[in-house]
Amino acid sequence: MAIPILLYHHIGTPPKAGIPGRSNYVTVEKFIRQMHVLKRIGFQGLSLKEAMPYIRGSKKGKVAAITFDDGFLSVYQDAMPVLDELGFSATNFFVSSRMGLDNSWDNERSQRDKIMTFDQMRDWAAHGHEVGGHTNDHPHLKDIPIEEAEHQIIENKAKLEEELGSPIISFAYPFGDENEAIQKIVKNAGYRYAVTTVKSRARGNEGDFELPRHSIRRNDTILHFLAKCLLR
Repeated sequence: MAIPILLYHHIGTPPKAGIPGRSNYVTVEKFIRQMHVLKRIGFQGLSLKEAMPYIRGSKKGKVAAITFDDGFLSVYQDAMPVLDELGFSATNFFVSSRMGLDNSWDNERSQRDKIMTFDQMRDWAAHGHEVGGHTNDHPHLKDIPIEEAEHQIIENKAKLEEELGSPIISFAYPFGDENEAIQKIVKNAGYRYAVTTVKSRARGNEGDFELPRHSIRRNDTILHFLAKCLLR
């Protein structure tokens, strides 16, 4: 059975038209509706770690993995209460050098939004949600020397594990930027899974370090959302 892995970034009011990254914002109202629709049609929302046995076929059930990239504060404030209310879990992928700061890696014209602090990350985990790695600084990993890419991946994992006090096993490639060499670094760092931005449901035949995700966008209607969960 194909399992949807959903990708969100920001939960909140989108910036004005023409601002880069606007499509990555999903309003709180839309997010609430999407999660309630998932529940209504019989899906259980799970973190990537919890969804992997279903993706690999060792467990059967109607599940969707819910993931968030970058650790934005809006997810902590506005998405986590919705997930908790519905009994869903999710994975958030954190950029360790930007905790408590903002998304400085984005286009200079992009809106700057707050990132969770380490205390808020720990509270996210205490609510039953997964913490994942997303590098130190959110670079394009294929565009930097391989030694720097290795540092970005390994140091991010070490810092998150130090702050959390438990192992980190899931990783998301910044900008979906990966290749075989990057995948090998992620695996050797001790991660067990990694997600991309390839648009598809997970069908169980992908490698553990090239899992696809459907990005949920600002202008997705509920029919678009359902198609990403059920059809594509």
